[in-house]
Amino acid sequence: MEDSLMVTADSMYNAFLPDDRPAYVRRFVRQLVSALKTDNSWKYEFPKLKEEINITYPEDNGFRLFNWVIATSTNTRRYYGAIQMPSEELKLYPLVDYSMGVSKCLEDEVMTSQRWFGGLIYRIIPHEVDGETVYTLFTMNSASPMSNKKVLDPMRITDDGPIFGAQIFELNSSCNPEKLINRFVIEYKKDVQASMNWDAEYNAIVFDRLVSQVNDPNRKYTYVPSGQYDGFKWKGGKWTL
Repeated sequence: MEDSLMVTADSMYNAFLPDDRPAYVRRFVRQLVSALKTDNSWKYEFPKLKEEINITYPEDNGFRLFNWVIATSTNTRRYYGAIQMPSEELKLYPLVDYSMGVSKCLEDEVMTSQRWFGGLIYRIIPHEVDGETVYTLFTMNSASPMSNKKVLDPMRITDDGPIFGAQIFELNSSCNPEKLINRFVIEYKKDVQASMNWDAEYNAIVFDRLVSQVNDPNRKYTYVPSGQYDGFKWKGGKWTL
C-alpha cells in the first residue's frame, strides 16, 4: 500500500499539467486514509512515504501530522495536512488550507481545522498551559508570489478537533495593541532566507530580526534579515522575548 502512495505522490507533485495535480491529491488522500484504517497503523512509520511528505511528531507523541504542498500553478501553492491521533480506531483530522483567505491581522486569528493557515510544519514543541497541552507549530508558508511567512502557530486539540491560535506570546498585537497575539508571524522578501527555529544551546526559539530595504514597515515583501537575531524563551506559561 505504501508503494501505491509513493506512485500517486510522484504524480501529484510532478504531473505535467498543474491542473491535473488536485485530482492526484484526492487519490492520494483516499489511499492514505485507507492505509491509516488498517490495524495498528499508528505504529507504522511509513519509512518510504516520509521521503515524499512531512510526517512530524511532537516530543510527547500526542499525535502525528501528515503534511505536504502542491504547486497548482507557477505562482500558487496549496497546503495539505491531516492529524492522526494515537487511538485504536482511526481518529483523523483533515486540515483545510485557508492561508490565502485570512485577514491582514493573521496574528490575531483563532482558526480551526476547516480554516487552517496552511504551511509546511517543520517542528512541534508541546507545553502544558492551564492543565492542557498547547503545541507550538513551526510553519513555513510560501503561497504568496511576493513574500514568504514563517509562523509560530499554537494548537490545542479539543473534543471538537484542533484549534489554532492562543495567547501564549508575551507580545501585543499590532492590529489590537491592547491584546496579546494568538500567533507570531515573520514575513519577508520572496528571494531571501530568514531563519526561525529552536536553538537547544540557547534553550530558545531564535529568529532573524527583519528590516525593510526601502524603510517602509508596511511593505513586508521588502523585509530582509538585518544580521541580528531575537529569541523567545518559555517563561511562566508564555513565550517571552
